[in-house]
Amino acid sequence: MTGFGLGLAEYPWELLAPYRARAQERGPVCDLSIGTPVDPTPPVIREALAAAADWPGYPQTAGTPELREAIADWYRAWHGVELDPHTQVIPSVGSKEFIALLPLFAGLRQRGLALAGPSVGYPTYEMGAELAGVDYVRLDAEAVAGGASLAGIGLLWLNTPGNPSGAVLAADLMRDAVAAARAAGVVVASDECYGLLNWAGPAPAPSVLSRAVVGDDHTGVLSVYSMSKESNLAGYRAAFAAGDPQLIADLTNSRKHAGLIVPGPVQAAMVAGLRDQDHVRAQKDAYRRRRAVLEPAVRAFGLRIDDSEAGLYLWSTAGEDCWTTIGRLADLGIIAAPGIFYGEAGSQHVRIALTAPDDVIAAAAERLRG
Repeated sequence: MTGFGLGLAEYPWELLAPYRARAQERGPVCDLSIGTPVDPTPPVIREALAAAADWPGYPQTAGTPELREAIADWYRAWHGVELDPHTQVIPSVGSKEFIALLPLFAGLRQRGLALAGPSVGYPTYEMGAELAGVDYVRLDAEAVAGGASLAGIGLLWLNTPGNPSGAVLAADLMRDAVAAARAAGVVVASDECYGLLNWAGPAPAPSVLSRAVVGDDHTGVLSVYSMSKESNLAGYRAAFAAGDPQLIADLTNSRKHAGLIVPGPVQAAMVAGLRDQDHVRAQKDAYRRRRAVLEPAVRAFGLRIDDSEAGLYLWSTAGEDCWTTIGRLADLGIIAAPGIFYGEAGSQHVRIALTAPDDVIAAAAERLRG
């Protein structure tokens, strides 16, 4: 059979294979390239999953009433946002799936509209455009707030805190960007999955649904959140979106047709995780300790750390091509992510993850210090 498939580019992480081989020559590899959690899933979540294991029927695409209530309560507790749990929230099978399919479900191709997203951003934004068969325009929130044209754009992604940069968009900047998008008839979706990992203090980074951004009017706006980072649930594929009731209703209908349903036991586990704040704070403390070990070592190696105000990465540069830096790190037995994966504007940066066990972080720091 020929001609089968979408003809997508090779998954970019495969390009790191020769650098992994190079790093392995130096002994045990310190892999700081991918932001996958390594700590145990909290017992309160695992126990809820096990208790709900007997689930013979189909779960609801829209989420159980208990899950919808828990999501609404989560936004109230962390962001002071009031949402209708019946009409303004929906779970998703991880946030990556939601991000990749949103341009398709938004009908951008049928309306002849493009997708826009950050100049340095999560590759799945652009892949979502490719899957939907539309153009992708790199457009930062600062440019939108400053009056950049949104002609021909149907959906705008914000990302705060940013992946890979860890930059946090201020509430007033988001307010201006949302106002400009609304005036142009553009839907705004904000990817906020690192929002609780804000290193500036105990408060989360602002959400696009925050009163300081949109008041009580959620028209044309979606917030997307993942439990993978705060609760070590990457393996559960547990995420959700919230915002404009009409957008949520349309997405719920499309997702029903596609069979995109969070498994019932996972929905029960999500409820337990969303209602327990203690494990979230404990996990943030663990990452804070790892960051305190790794950050000075990265600087000692001669890299400048940009942004990185929140999230699980140190966005670092030596002012050289990122592959050169990746090679120098591989010679120490360390693997990081090349910034070019996130857009041409990242071509002189590398993304160094905090998501490794304490002993690996300590070993990497020792090697970086020489």
